[in-house]
Amino acid sequence: MATPPPNMEGGPPQVVAQPPGTDMTGICFKDQLWLSSYPLDRNLVFDYFAISPFYDWTCNNEQLRQRAIHPLDISQLSKMTGIEYMLVDIKEPHLFVIRKQKRDSPEKVTAMMTYYVMDGSIYQAPQLCNVFAARVDRAIHHIHKAFTTASSNLEKIGYVDPENETAAPEPKASKETIDLREFNRVNQILQSLLRKLPPAPPPPPFPEGYVPISTGEAENGSETQQAGEPQQPPVDPIIDQGPAKRMKF
Repeated sequence: MATPPPNMEGGPPQVVAQPPGTDMTGICFKDQLWLSSYPLDRNLVFDYFAISPFYDWTCNNEQLRQRAIHPLDISQLSKMTGIEYMLVDIKEPHLFVIRKQKRDSPEKVTAMMTYYVMDGSIYQAPQLCNVFAARVDRAIHHIHKAFTTASSNLEKIGYVDPENETAAPEPKASKETIDLREFNRVNQILQSLLRKLPPAPPPPPFPEGYVPISTGEAENGSETQQAGEPQQPPVDPIIDQGPAKRMKF
């Protein structure tokens, strides 16, 4: 990079420019002495930008300044090729937007960087990919913080406080409380499901000739069987006499 030319007083410039393409988004430049001496308007804003570290002394605008031509004269810049600066937006006296671009022909230019002068402070605008990356990182940070806060407030199942671990456990009956609302809700659900089911079919009739044994006779028979000799197991008439006659639905 070429050495910066001397300033108006004949001495070296106060600020040394950084190499072209250097990321300087974390730098803010402001010269209060210059602002108190000259008005900040569209005619002098480029002279103010030229004393900042963002300025590239090898640009075409500097060549025009050395020839006593206004550095933003588009009729002269369009005839040259290389690095140049253009004033693309003006909102006097608070905001000036300057774009650094590479000119290959009078019609072909490629934007490289953008700078803005806001209330006397000069900044380098970040690239779009860096803006998206910063916004995504900020969103991830807040999401992680929200999940951390939510998990800390949730009740931990089976957690035992070490300080109260030796304390006597509470009775189980006191912990298992019944919620009447939940009980009624489950009961209503079961009743509604029961009403939707079809009625149960009646049991099949006994076969012909089979007389069911009453409960009293069954008890007497079991006592007699225990007192006497072992008897043969009773014959099941349903198994021995074939399938029962079932009702047709």
